[in-house]
Amino acid sequence: MKDIFALKLFTRVARLGSFSAAARECNLSQSQASRIVADLEESLGARLLSRTTRAVVPTEAGCEFLARMEPILDALDEAEQSVREGGELRGILRLGLPSSIALREVIPRLSPFTERYPKLHIQILLDDKRQDLVRDAVDVSIRVGRLSDSSATAKLLATLSRVIVASPDYLERTGTPASPSELVGHRIIGGPATLVPNAWVFERDGKPETVELLPDISTNDNEATVAAAAAGLGITSTTEWACSRELQDGTLVKLLTDWKTREIPVHAYFPAGRATRAAARSLIDYLAAEFRREAEENPAKAG
Repeated sequence: MKDIFALKLFTRVARLGSFSAAARECNLSQSQASRIVADLEESLGARLLSRTTRAVVPTEAGCEFLARMEPILDALDEAEQSVREGGELRGILRLGLPSSIALREVIPRLSPFTERYPKLHIQILLDDKRQDLVRDAVDVSIRVGRLSDSSATAKLLATLSRVIVASPDYLERTGTPASPSELVGHRIIGGPATLVPNAWVFERDGKPETVELLPDISTNDNEATVAAAAAGLGITSTTEWACSRELQDGTLVKLLTDWKTREIPVHAYFPAGRATRAAARSLIDYLAAEFRREAEENPAKAG
């Protein structure tokens, strides 16, 4: 087991490019992590990592060793999982999420899943940017928007409605746009690029209309986008998921409801080239079923 730990530590150092970052993940000091990897290199008779003051990168031998070793370590994890107490899910599951989806849609649904698998520790990593799943050791990531990496393994979880929203206070001050073209001249709030491109596309009676809009305020976090709209700072385009509470309590209202907008897919991404962990598959299957159930019960919220 000590040798397996050393191998896992090496893969994390290689992927993160840092002894200190890998040591923090493994609850070690930097000196302990460095010594363990050095002992591994000595036992193999090969230098696996090139160390400089700026970075730690795999050598040629280290790259080959990393490529061969990661699938083996994944297989060992799965084999261990399969025989532990009848395959009960346990260990650590690292789940990458945008903050808005995590806070509004995923975390509120997790209780039945965690009660079913009490020995599974779920680490929720919030980031509106797309993570490097391999480097960050993310088992599965949920992302909104079009597929950006055709080589990744992905599963469609849901399709969301895009809505145009603003606060009643803002509309009282500026007037309510009656058509997409009337958005020009209004204050626009831009959110994460995957959700809100500069070109907003509408359709009515089979005829598309595209409006180029430059944001007056922009943010890389969707929760901040919705908060800015609720505060009366302007008009934004987002998903129904992201602002359902504000629509229900009247903090925000929908605009241009007689125009269709492009739907937005939600995918689960699994690390390319690696075996998908049973825990990741189980969680995504559970969430997909939950999203389908809500879409059937509340079709207005989904696409």
